Amino acid sequence: MSAAVRAFLGLTGARLPIVQAPMANFAGVELAIAALSAGGVGSLPCAVLDPDKIVEQARAVRDAAVGPSNLNFFAHRLGSQPDDAAWRERLAPFYAAEGAGPPDTPPPLRRPFDEAACAAVEAVRPEIVSFHFGLPDKALLARVRATGAKIFGNATNVAEARYLAQHGCDAIIAQGFEAGGHAGHFLRGHRPIGLFALIPQVVDATGLPVIAAGGIADERGAAAAIALGAGAVQAGTAYLVAPESRASTVHRAALAGANADDSLFTNLFTGGLARGLRNKLIETLGAIEADAPPFPYASAALAALKARAEGDGRGDYSSLWAGQGVALARAEPAVTITERLGMAALNAGTPA
Repeated sequence: MSAAVRAFLGLTGARLPIVQAPMANFAGVELAIAALSAGGVGSLPCAVLDPDKIVEQARAVRDAAVGPSNLNFFAHRLGSQPDDAAWRERLAPFYAAEGAGPPDTPPPLRRPFDEAACAAVEAVRPEIVSFHFGLPDKALLARVRATGAKIFGNATNVAEARYLAQHGCDAIIAQGFEAGGHAGHFLRGHRPIGLFALIPQVVDATGLPVIAAGGIADERGAAAAIALGAGAVQAGTAYLVAPESRASTVHRAALAGANADDSLFTNLFTGGLARGLRNKLIETLGAIEADAPPFPYASAALAALKARAEGDGRGDYSSLWAGQGVALARAEPAVTITERLGMAALNAGTPA
């Protein structure tokens, strides 16, 4: 066991140095319970839950499994509702083809961390609280820390890692360019970089435990991340194909035949930069569209199209999130995934 792994296990109380990625809309109670049962860190994606659901699901996980639970939140700021007329115009041919239209009432958006979410954390008192897209306001962060939770921040580059360390994070999730889902970048002028270049630089820059995320879906990737100085690995795409994940039937079908070339960054589905699999919308409009409104507002105009296509068994307008390690993922129980990747990480690196 490496010194970095030992530090992570000591910080979290986990038995294995692996974090199940939160994956908003695709992970839930069942996946968190499985990861905890196997000795890893189980995570709940709270950015898509109202405060009552946060408390309900966190307590359900705690009642079913022992170990460090992670409640994950988004720390973005919501501005005023943007004018999405240009985006709807870009989607007009799809509306006509599908016999659907933009919603009269916008669907719920991904929630930023606010007073109500903070109160839910105070009610549950989880072992870990993690943030994507930076950190919340100082007063809210102080209240989270007062619960006794360890605070993890997500960095896509060294500048962000330094920022998180300077603002009191206990560990850094180093999210490489390869990672599926939303890139958590939050400092302007800095962009995501590859994981294996990122890990040692974040280790050197912060001195904090580093959790490696991005493209890790088998034992080789887990071991390599630890050899570069990470104290643990965070896996997302590897868990999407588990029976406990909430990935849809069309998402699972796309994952089953995908390879690294099919995984690319796009802003079409939420307005934020996120890595997912090619589909009809991407092939027609291109992966990046200037008319898409900013995160998270682009998703509203796609809701009816997504529902219509998925009802027919198509993922033409769905956010089929997946990292570049997608071809390495195995469809097996989440407990097995946790044990397999966690043991590879545990046994990697130089004993110290």
